Amino acid sequence: MRKSVLKLSILVCVMVMTSLGFTRKTKKVTVHENYVVNELLEYTVKSNPESPQIRTQPPFLGKSFVGFKEALAFKESSGNYFVTNYLGYLGKYQFGASTLELLGVYNKSLFLNNPKLQEKAFIANIARNKWILRKDIKRFVGKKFNGVLITESGILAAAHLGGAGNVKKYLRSGGVTVFKDANCTSVEYYMKKFSGYDTSYILPLRKAKAAKV
Repeated sequence: MRKSVLKLSILVCVMVMTSLGFTRKTKKVTVHENYVVNELLEYTVKSNPESPQIRTQPPFLGKSFVGFKEALAFKESSGNYFVTNYLGYLGKYQFGASTLELLGVYNKSLFLNNPKLQEKAFIANIARNKWILRKDIKRFVGKKFNGVLITESGILAAAHLGGAGNVKKYLRSGGVTVFKDANCTSVEYYMKKFSGYDTSYILPLRKAKAAKV
């Protein structure tokens, strides 16, 4: 009887050690310089402020200027610096080639792979649009068209979407002339979505350029 119990105990120990020997280990495998993925397909992003972001919603930064630009970037590209859409718009803020040229950027490949330059281009474009629309900002902020309260940040976001000229048409027509982009997103929608942010940080500048990095 004792021998049977001893044999059974040894068998149980062997089975436990064997099962431990085959315990699944998770290895991390680099698939992109900015991403890490493990065998369980759990994705994480390295702690690099210039890496593309995987998000399900924009970061909560309140109504600050940083909140404004990050919310706008999330709408444009989910905050991804390195994406090009099907129409050829580039980067985190989805710039077109013609707008980049106005800002002094002519190398699209350089732009797409340079997050610092993209941030500078965004600031320059906001400053430029703020100068173009300075009279309209003064005249129309605080008014309502089609139930949409007009704010400075809404105007600047709409100009980023459709250009300052189309924003002027919308405002000066009292909300009758509404430009829509290729995805049927309207300047009026951007006016509403990005209303009430603090964009006073950016001063109007007629010939704003993205500085070289």
